[in-house]
Amino acid sequence: MRELNFISTGKLEWIERIDPKLLTGDDAIVRPIVVGRCDADTLPIHRRVSRAMQAGLKTGLIDPAVGSICGPVPFQGPFAIGHEAIAEVVETGPYVKGLRAGDKVVVPWSVSCGRCGMCRRGLTSKCSIARNGRTIAAYGFGPACGPYGGMVADLIRVPFAEHMLVPLPGGLDPLRVAAASDNLSDGWRTVVPQLRDRPGASVLVLGGGGKSIGLYAAGLAVAHGASKVDYVDTSHRRLEVAEALGADSHQQSRKFVSPGSGYDIVVEASSTGTGIRNAVRATAPGGICTAIGYYFRTNTGIPLMHMYANDITLHVGVSHPRAVLPELLDWVNSNNFPAEKVTSHVADFDDAPTAYAEHATKLVLQRPALIQH
Repeated sequence: MRELNFISTGKLEWIERIDPKLLTGDDAIVRPIVVGRCDADTLPIHRRVSRAMQAGLKTGLIDPAVGSICGPVPFQGPFAIGHEAIAEVVETGPYVKGLRAGDKVVVPWSVSCGRCGMCRRGLTSKCSIARNGRTIAAYGFGPACGPYGGMVADLIRVPFAEHMLVPLPGGLDPLRVAAASDNLSDGWRTVVPQLRDRPGASVLVLGGGGKSIGLYAAGLAVAHGASKVDYVDTSHRRLEVAEALGADSHQQSRKFVSPGSGYDIVVEASSTGTGIRNAVRATAPGGICTAIGYYFRTNTGIPLMHMYANDITLHVGVSHPRAVLPELLDWVNSNNFPAEKVTSHVADFDDAPTAYAEHATKLVLQRPALIQH
């Protein structure tokens, strides 16, 4: 079978691998039919960061957690890439009772068992069983995150399949929720629970780093009744998408100027130290700021005294898609949420080596399903 591998900056190739096999009775083999490119995948694809990050780890300028996730030479190729997929079930182990061949399912980016204490708390990306001593167990980040490979592949093995695989609601277009495995779920967790606790709250989204995540967050905030949603970015195209999703868009200048202050909910998706500092200072007293980006440096200069004085909550951490996917998928399906507006380019799955390297806000690969019920 083919598996897309990141080789080096700007270079990706199909690599031939042995077809995956069921290793336990809890496993399933699935065939990806829609694959979204995560915002994070563009970092090594478009920028030569590997050696610089290795040097940063050695000198203490980059947090050692980066090495625990990406290896001692972060993003060193070749490694299997991709971790957002809608797939069709091909084969299941004998203990997998709720799925059958041909079912369309979302495959979360992180591997989880569904039974351990972390999973029961909703922290599925920190599953103690799947991690087995690793920082994260996941698809598409290389061997430091386990032997799972990437999702841009002809076939993938999914452990704990009865728990891991979330069926797509009938009638829901896979292209609409192409990013459900990660980026769409990530946007959901930044605004939806917060708006439940604070109906009609005001929302600020700082976009640009998490290119699609910020847009999903803005659209979901509008759809969940925020009184005001301001979206800030440098990209004219993304500003137009934010407006199409109902947010008020604001061009970011070199010197950041917030369109306002005192937001109840702030989403920091610029993935920069400046962004997280500005996001915290734009948060209202008693508000909550969620930072979804990668903050590699050991010192980000977060204004802790300002947070203390204003009783601000800052949430920094990985997303836990398996914990929110059933609710998210049902809501998108029931409310006809147009998440596909964020998708900027759809390409044929066979063209992955060139398409995956394109400069685009949200790239999606697709191919026809083989199994029909």
